[in-house]
Amino acid sequence: MAKKTKKVEVEEPQIKETMVETVITEEPKVRERKVPTDEWEIKDRLYFLKGRSKPLSQSIKAANIYYFDEEKGYERELKYCENQQTCFVDEMKGDQRLSHIIFRNGALHVTREKTVLQKLLSLYHPEFGVTYYEWKPEAKAADEIDVLEMEIAALNAAKNLDIDMAEAVLRVEVGSGVSSMSSKEIKRDLLLYAKRNPRLFLELVGDENVVLRNFGIKATEMGIIKLSPDQRTFNWGSNDRKLMNVPFDEHPYSALAAWFKTDEGMEIYSNIEKRLK
Repeated sequence: MAKKTKKVEVEEPQIKETMVETVITEEPKVRERKVPTDEWEIKDRLYFLKGRSKPLSQSIKAANIYYFDEEKGYERELKYCENQQTCFVDEMKGDQRLSHIIFRNGALHVTREKTVLQKLLSLYHPEFGVTYYEWKPEAKAADEIDVLEMEIAALNAAKNLDIDMAEAVLRVEVGSGVSSMSSKEIKRDLLLYAKRNPRLFLELVGDENVVLRNFGIKATEMGIIKLSPDQRTFNWGSNDRKLMNVPFDEHPYSALAAWFKTDEGMEIYSNIEKRLK
C-alpha cells in the first residue's frame, strides 16, 4: 500500500507541469498570428494595374517598403523573398533572396500556393488601391445585384405613383415640357427615367419638396403667380403684390417650396390650390 501511495504522489506533479507547458507554448502563437486562418481564403488571386495604360511589363516595389502594425505600434519593413515564409523582415530566418513583383500586360496572377505574396499584395503593400487592385468577381456580382434590386424598387415605385407625383418627379427631368404630355406619356417616360437612373429617381420620390416645387411651377405657368425677371421675387399674377423674396443663392422654386410650409405660405398654397382646380 505504501508503494502505491508513493506512485500517485510522483505522477501528480508531472501532470501539472505538462499543463503549464501547453499554456506557455500556445499563447504566443495566438498573439502573433497576423491573419487568422478562418479569415484568409486560400485561392488563386488576380491583380490588375489601375488606369487605362497596360504596359507589357511593370514592376512594383518588392523591398524597402513599410507597413504600420497597429498591434505592435510601429512600422515594420516588408520584403518579398520566395525562400521565406513571411513578408515581414523581422520574422525572416536565414538568407533573404529578394524576388521581383512584375505585372505583365497590366495583370498579375498569383497562385494559391504563394500565400506570402498574396498577403503582401492584398493586406500590407502601400501601393494597393493606388497602383493596382485585386480582382474580386464576387464583389462585382454583389454590386450588380444591388443595382438590379434598386432598379426593381424604382420601377415598382414609378408604377404605383399617382399622376400628380409622377408629373412632379418627371418635371425634374424634362422641365416644363411635362405640362403638354398626356398621362400615358408621363407614365411611360417615368418608367424609363426610373430604369435609367434608379438612385436619383428614388431620391426624388422620397423628397417631399418635389411636389411643392411642381405645384409652384404649375401656378407660375398658369399665371396665378409670377417670378420676377431677376428670379428674386414671387408676386401675385393678378395685381403684382409681392408674396416672398427668394434668398440669395437659392433656387427660386426650392425656396418657394420651403416657403409653402410656413404659416403664411400655407394660406397662399390653399388659395392657389383652389384656383388650379
